[in-house]
Order: sequence, then structure tokens, then C-alpha cells
Amino acid sequence: MGNIFGRKRRTRVTEQDRAVLQLKQQRDKLKQYQKRITLQLEKERNLAKQLLKDGKKEKALLLLKKKRYQDQLLDKTENQISNLERMCQDIEFAQIEMKVIEGLKVGNDCLKSLHEAMSIDDVERIMDETQEAIEYQREIDEMLAGSLTQEDEDAILAELEAITQGDLDLPEVPDESLPEVPETAEVEPEPGQERPRKKQEREILAV
Repeated sequence: MGNIFGRKRRTRVTEQDRAVLQLKQQRDKLKQYQKRITLQLEKERNLAKQLLKDGKKEKALLLLKKKRYQDQLLDKTENQISNLERMCQDIEFAQIEMKVIEGLKVGNDCLKSLHEAMSIDDVERIMDETQEAIEYQREIDEMLAGSLTQEDEDAILAELEAITQGDLDLPEVPDESLPEVPETAEVEPEPGQERPRKKQEREILAV
């Protein structure tokens, strides 16, 4: 099992990948050559200055001519490097376009298979059946709505009124009895005043 999970997936190398690799290798070699010639030209320029100081003008002139030729080679090298880089980019972009085209091809094949599985006739038939089902349900709803008599309508309104009244919030009546009031003690009348009569006597007299 260790070999199965540890096995690395091999990447398929195409001819385009090999071409890009070769172009990049050539580009890198040209850059190395360009760097080497640049350093050499700097040394020759300093050497030409020294020859002029030493009065060796002819040798300095010959060295500068050689430097001029190498400068032209550097310009050509720069152009070649640019061409190689542009070609690499074109090949890589073409590979991306190829992958996009392959993806579009897979998508088109998938759409074709779906269209073959569901034709236009099938879609029209399903839409017609759906519309018929909607109309049938509407007819049932209309029949149920028209089957109620006037008596049923009155009963429904009465039930609605009863429910509405039952929802009114009324104050609750307490279940506890009120406390008894103790009888007041008899008070002796002052001189010249009548003695207060009891409640029972007052009620008798009132009758």
C-alpha cells in the first residue's frame, strides 16, 4: 500500500513542452554569452584608456574597433533573446488555447447527449401536461368554492364571530372570599343623647 500512495503521478511531456524547453535553454546560453561579452568589453574599454595614457594611440584605436564590433554582436544577441522569449510565450499560449478548445469540445459533446436524451417534443409534452394539471386543480378549487350554501356561509360567519368574541380579554374574577368585618363595640351615649340602635333594630324600624 505504501507504494500505491507514494507513487508519483507521471506528467506526460508533449512535443510542445520539449520545444519550449529547448528554446529556453538557447535563451539562457545567449544570456550567459551576453554577460561574458559585457564584462570583456568593460575590461577592453579600461585597457584602451590606459593605452592612451601610455601614448599607444594605435593600439588603443585597434582595441576600440574590436569593442565596436562586439557591441554590434551584443545588439544581435539581445534581438535573438527577445525572439526566443516571444516564441516561448507563443507556444505556451497556444497550449492554453488548445486546452480551452478541448474543454469546449467536451462541453459540446455533453450538451449534445443531453439534447438527445430530451427532445423538443418531450419538452412540449411535459409543458402541456403541466398546464393541464394546473387547469384541473383550478377547476377543483372553483367547484369546492361554489359548493357552499347560504346556510353554510351564515354558519361560518357565526363561528367567526364567536371566535372573535372569545378572544376578547376580560378581567378575571377572584375566587377568594372577602374578609369579614368585625362588629364595632357599643359606645355608651353621652348624657342627653340616645343610645345608637343596632343594625338589626334599624332594619326592623325601616320595615
